[in-house]
Amino acid sequence: MSEWDSGDNGGVDYGHVEAGQEHESLDQLHQVHAADNDYDSQFGVYEQDSASAESTSFDQGHHVEYSDPSGAQYEESDFTSYDHNEANADHVFAAEGSESSHASEYDQLDALQSRFDSAFASGTELHTDGGSAALGVASN
Repeated sequence: MSEWDSGDNGGVDYGHVEAGQEHESLDQLHQVHAADNDYDSQFGVYEQDSASAESTSFDQGHHVEYSDPSGAQYEESDFTSYDHNEANADHVFAAEGSESSHASEYDQLDALQSRFDSAFASGTELHTDGGSAALGVASN
Protein backbone atom coordinates (compact mmCIF):
# COMPACT_ATOMS: atom_id res chain seq x y z
CA MET A 1 0.00 0.00 0.00
CA SER A 2 1.28 3.43 -0.78
CA GLU A 3 0.26 6.96 0.17
CA TRP A 4 1.00 10.18 -1.62
CA ASP A 5 0.48 13.65 -0.26
CA SER A 6 1.01 16.50 -2.72
CA GLY A 7 1.14 19.24 -0.13
CA ASP A 8 0.11 22.81 -1.02
CA ASN A 9 0.57 23.70 -4.68
CA GLY A 10 -0.78 27.01 -6.00
CA GLY A 11 -3.76 27.34 -3.73
CA VAL A 12 -4.95 23.83 -4.40
CA ASP A 13 -4.49 21.05 -1.91
CA TYR A 14 -4.61 17.70 -3.62
CA GLY A 15 -5.12 16.03 -0.33
CA HIS A 16 -4.55 12.38 0.08
CA VAL A 17 -4.18 9.53 -2.46
CA GLU A 18 -4.06 5.88 -1.43
CA ALA A 19 -3.60 2.71 -3.55
CA GLY A 20 -3.11 -0.94 -2.67
CA GLN A 21 -3.55 -4.62 -3.53
CA GLU A 22 -4.66 -7.70 -1.63
CA HIS A 23 -3.99 -11.34 -2.53
CA GLU A 24 -5.52 -14.26 -0.66
CA SER A 25 -5.50 -18.00 -1.43
CA LEU A 26 -6.97 -21.17 0.07
CA ASP A 27 -5.83 -24.74 -0.67
CA GLN A 28 -7.62 -27.65 1.03
CA LEU A 29 -7.45 -31.40 0.31
CA HIS A 30 -9.82 -33.99 1.82
CA GLN A 31 -9.48 -37.74 1.21
CA VAL A 32 -11.83 -40.60 2.27
CA HIS A 33 -11.34 -44.37 1.87
CA ALA A 34 -13.97 -46.90 3.02
CA ALA A 35 -14.37 -50.65 2.50
CA ASP A 36 -17.19 -53.08 3.29
CA ASN A 37 -16.99 -56.91 3.19
CA ASP A 38 -19.82 -59.34 3.97
CA TYR A 39 -19.93 -63.16 3.93
CA ASP A 40 -22.91 -65.38 4.69
CA SER A 41 -23.32 -69.14 4.53
CA GLN A 42 -26.24 -71.30 5.60
CA PHE A 43 -26.46 -75.05 5.12
CA GLY A 44 -28.99 -77.63 6.26
CA VAL A 45 -29.12 -81.43 5.97
CA TYR A 46 -32.36 -83.31 6.48
CA GLU A 47 -32.66 -87.09 6.76
CA GLN A 48 -35.58 -89.35 7.60
CA ASP A 49 -35.62 -93.13 7.93
CA SER A 50 -38.62 -95.42 8.21
CA ALA A 51 -38.71 -99.23 8.33
CA SER A 52 -41.40 -101.78 9.01
CA ALA A 53 -41.59 -105.58 8.97
CA GLU A 54 -44.53 -107.93 9.19
CA SER A 55 -44.66 -111.69 9.43
CA THR A 56 -47.72 -113.95 9.64
CA SER A 57 -47.77 -117.69 10.04
CA PHE A 58 -50.91 -119.76 10.26
CA ASP A 59 -50.81 -123.52 10.86
CA GLN A 60 -53.77 -125.84 11.17
CA GLY A 61 -53.69 -129.58 11.38
CA HIS A 62 -55.96 -132.56 11.68
CA HIS A 63 -54.75 -136.13 11.89
CA VAL A 64 -56.79 -139.23 12.57
CA GLU A 65 -55.39 -142.70 12.69
CA TYR A 66 -57.46 -145.76 13.45
CA SER A 67 -56.53 -149.42 13.67
CA ASP A 68 -59.03 -152.09 14.55
CA PRO A 69 -58.15 -155.51 16.04
CA SER A 70 -58.75 -157.25 12.81
CA GLY A 71 -55.88 -155.35 11.26
CA ALA A 72 -57.76 -152.77 9.29
CA GLN A 73 -56.17 -149.40 9.40
CA TYR A 74 -57.60 -146.04 8.63
CA GLU A 75 -55.61 -142.77 8.50
CA GLU A 76 -56.74 -139.27 7.59
CA SER A 77 -54.70 -136.07 7.55
CA ASP A 78 -55.81 -132.48 6.94
CA PHE A 79 -53.30 -129.75 7.22
CA THR A 80 -53.35 -126.01 6.34
CA SER A 81 -50.31 -123.77 6.38
CA TYR A 82 -50.27 -120.05 5.65
CA ASP A 83 -47.20 -117.78 5.64
CA HIS A 84 -47.07 -114.01 5.05
CA ASN A 85 -44.00 -111.75 5.04
CA GLU A 86 -43.82 -108.02 4.34
CA ALA A 87 -41.01 -105.47 4.61
CA ASN A 88 -40.93 -101.72 3.89
CA ALA A 89 -38.06 -99.31 4.05
CA ASP A 90 -38.20 -95.56 3.32
CA HIS A 91 -35.27 -93.22 3.32
CA VAL A 92 -35.34 -89.49 2.53
CA PHE A 93 -32.20 -87.38 2.31
CA ALA A 94 -32.18 -83.69 1.43
CA ALA A 95 -29.55 -81.02 1.63
CA GLU A 96 -29.76 -77.34 0.86
CA GLY A 97 -27.37 -74.50 1.19
CA SER A 98 -26.64 -70.96 0.27
CA GLU A 99 -23.49 -68.92 0.29
CA SER A 100 -23.00 -65.29 -0.59
CA SER A 101 -20.29 -62.68 -0.33
CA HIS A 102 -20.14 -58.98 -1.03
CA ALA A 103 -17.21 -56.59 -1.20
CA SER A 104 -17.24 -52.89 -1.98
CA GLU A 105 -14.78 -50.03 -1.73
CA TYR A 106 -15.28 -46.32 -1.81
CA ASP A 107 -12.71 -43.58 -2.41
CA GLN A 108 -13.31 -39.85 -2.47
CA LEU A 109 -10.91 -36.99 -3.05
CA ASP A 110 -12.04 -33.39 -2.69
CA ALA A 111 -9.78 -30.49 -3.54
CA LEU A 112 -10.72 -26.90 -2.90
CA GLN A 113 -8.60 -24.12 -4.32
CA SER A 114 -9.63 -20.50 -4.24
CA ARG A 115 -7.82 -17.27 -5.15
CA PHE A 116 -8.86 -13.75 -4.28
CA ASP A 117 -7.15 -10.73 -5.84
CA SER A 118 -8.23 -7.14 -5.39
CA ALA A 119 -6.77 -3.73 -6.04
CA PHE A 120 -7.99 -0.39 -4.87
CA ALA A 121 -7.14 3.30 -5.18
CA SER A 122 -8.73 6.29 -3.51
CA GLY A 123 -8.01 9.97 -3.48
CA THR A 124 -9.32 13.14 -1.90
CA GLU A 125 -9.16 16.50 -3.69
CA LEU A 126 -9.74 19.79 -1.92
CA HIS A 127 -9.84 23.25 -3.51
CA THR A 128 -9.29 26.07 -1.07
CA ASP A 129 -9.93 28.97 -3.46
CA GLY A 130 -13.69 28.36 -3.88
CA GLY A 131 -13.66 25.54 -6.42
CA SER A 132 -15.42 22.22 -6.20
CA ALA A 133 -14.22 19.35 -4.03
CA ALA A 134 -14.38 15.61 -4.71
CA LEU A 135 -14.14 13.07 -1.95
CA GLY A 136 -13.63 9.30 -1.93
CA VAL A 137 -12.73 8.25 -5.49
CA ALA A 138 -12.17 4.49 -5.52
CA SER A 139 -11.71 1.72 -8.10
CA ASN A 140 -11.53 -2.06 -7.97
